[in-house]
Amino acid sequence: MGLQLYYRAWGKGIPSLPILLLHGHPGNADCMEVFAEAVAGIHPCVAPDLRGYGRSQVRDPFEMATHLEDLQELLDCLGWQECLVLGWSLGGILALELALRLPQRVKGLVLVASAACPRSNHAPITVGDQLNTGIASLLNWLWPGWSWNIDTFGRRSLYRYLIQQHTPTAYRYLAQAALPAYLHTSPQARRALRTALQQGYNREGELQHLRLPVLLLAGERDRHITAASSLATARLLPQCTCIVYPDVAHLFPWEIPEQVGRDLRRWLSAQDWDKGSSSNPPSAEGAAA
Repeated sequence: MGLQLYYRAWGKGIPSLPILLLHGHPGNADCMEVFAEAVAGIHPCVAPDLRGYGRSQVRDPFEMATHLEDLQELLDCLGWQECLVLGWSLGGILALELALRLPQRVKGLVLVASAACPRSNHAPITVGDQLNTGIASLLNWLWPGWSWNIDTFGRRSLYRYLIQQHTPTAYRYLAQAALPAYLHTSPQARRALRTALQQGYNREGELQHLRLPVLLLAGERDRHITAASSLATARLLPQCTCIVYPDVAHLFPWEIPEQVGRDLRRWLSAQDWDKGSSSNPPSAEGAAA
């Protein structure tokens, strides 16, 4: 392997079950800050840049299964014998796979805009979509949350499939986290995901084996991983709490961060976690061999 995953960490020294935060595609650890802030003071968190993303760059091609090997090595490096895993989009799929692979270590899951058999109903992308997205992204990077840009280009760009509530808050997240993540997603990572999608993915038949508490959050108008496919996953999980938020899409944690944070904290506090976890607290950021 030989790769050192970059990671960010929050909540050093909090004596409760730690949470591993897994980003989507494209993405990086910074995209997961919205969740770390939501549980500040409650659970320690670590968010890695997955292989081929952000600051965990590689030159050689790899398969999606390699992410699981990387994550298991990261857990070993952190000294986490038990943890929760929260995954957004692709991160949710990896969270499911990690729970199936390490049932004794993964004690709970939070799946955000994800599914065991993901389906999409995204409209065809036009040249105009790409042009408007480029202009909207550039202007939003220069002036995050600028209302004129949102109304003139943002609502007519591909962002209309990623968010439904075109607020300055959502666009600030796009500028601060989404654009840098997109620019630092490697061709190797794109190729690995594309190959996996072409092969098809369906783990619905294995969900009955996940006897652990699960919180599944979905956006009613998500076109990248539809709410219907998320609900199908929720019905097959033995211990699943499911929330579908109206009038939001795939990036709904950036559309309604306060509401998502409240629901996450409420669900976490309702579980009987081991408050005396023996996991070693990580430093604020670092690399795992």
